[in-house]
Amino acid sequence: MTIYNVKIHTMDKKRRVVENGFVSFENGIITEIGEGMPRAVAENDFDGKGCDLYPGFIDAHTHLGLTTNGVGVESEDFNEESDPTASQLRITDGINPMDTSFNEAVKAGITTAVVSPGSMNPVAGDIVAVKTVGKRVDKMIIRPVGMKFSMGENPKMTYMNRDESPCTRMAVAGIIREALFKAKRYMEDKQKAVENDDELPDFDMKSECLIPLLKGEVKAHFHCHRADDIFTAIRIAKEFGLKYTLVHCTDGHLIADELKEENAEAVVGPIICDPCKPELANITPKNAGMLDKAGVKVAICTDHSEVPIQYLPISVGIAVKNGLDKQSALEAVTINSAEIAGIDDKVGSVEVGKDADFVLFEAYPFEVFSSPKAVFINGNLI
Repeated sequence: MTIYNVKIHTMDKKRRVVENGFVSFENGIITEIGEGMPRAVAENDFDGKGCDLYPGFIDAHTHLGLTTNGVGVESEDFNEESDPTASQLRITDGINPMDTSFNEAVKAGITTAVVSPGSMNPVAGDIVAVKTVGKRVDKMIIRPVGMKFSMGENPKMTYMNRDESPCTRMAVAGIIREALFKAKRYMEDKQKAVENDDELPDFDMKSECLIPLLKGEVKAHFHCHRADDIFTAIRIAKEFGLKYTLVHCTDGHLIADELKEENAEAVVGPIICDPCKPELANITPKNAGMLDKAGVKVAICTDHSEVPIQYLPISVGIAVKNGLDKQSALEAVTINSAEIAGIDDKVGSVEVGKDADFVLFEAYPFEVFSSPKAVFINGNLI
């Protein structure tokens, strides 16, 4: 199939724009990107009628499918508040693809979402990237992308109210370190046993699930708002040699120079949010723009259901209104989100060999009045 008569914003490394071109794809994979009209137009090809074509938008941090609007506690599956160390949890076991929010995401042009556990536990479980259409989550998954860690107020207040540890930021960091130390020793003991043909150590599910992180196969996603929590996250990541992402990064604008020095990357959001708790005191819609200007790689998220996922484009528009460059705004929900999540080999730009996920707009996509004219996921017109 071919989409033709479109202005293509490829978001590739050169940020190339094809003023009038076409994109062909087969079996859900892009096979050709060209200028002008395709050599032939088949009956099932799609006339873009002069629309702008972008890579499908990516929400880089959500809890999509883990809670259902209007249902209440019965549908809430994103916080396992019984154990502060929960690395063994697999987020796919909690995602409900029948949640209406998936449909809302598609209608807003969001074709991929990074789905994470909640932030009540210091070690909260794994994170996956999924496409936003499907009946069975196993067929929607792109791949696991991270392990969730939570700093600061949320885990502290969760367990303090039950008179359990952690009750301080020191204890939150201590629990994370303990889990990582145990997993590192467990991994090394397994390796030595294999090399020496010795008996393996007793199986430890929690440590087993942290091995991909310690090997650098996935990233640590640190929930962190306050500047000191951000630096604690970086400190822990450096201690264990972890690849990491700063999620929310609310105080980022206050320490942007330090984050640039660390070559850190930030998933900023929710943008449409009030300072509803103490660690959000410095929240500002200027955050993304200030971090971007400092040279920090930025993605924008809704933190759905904190802000409903369909408001991702509006969130980006508010960031633009408050100083984020328009090109950077596009990057923040396409290629930057893909690179931060570690899925840029599949999505995030319009390039041969990548998934055929596109969104077509007649107007600037981050205006409040704009809606997609067409959304394609895996080559299918959704």
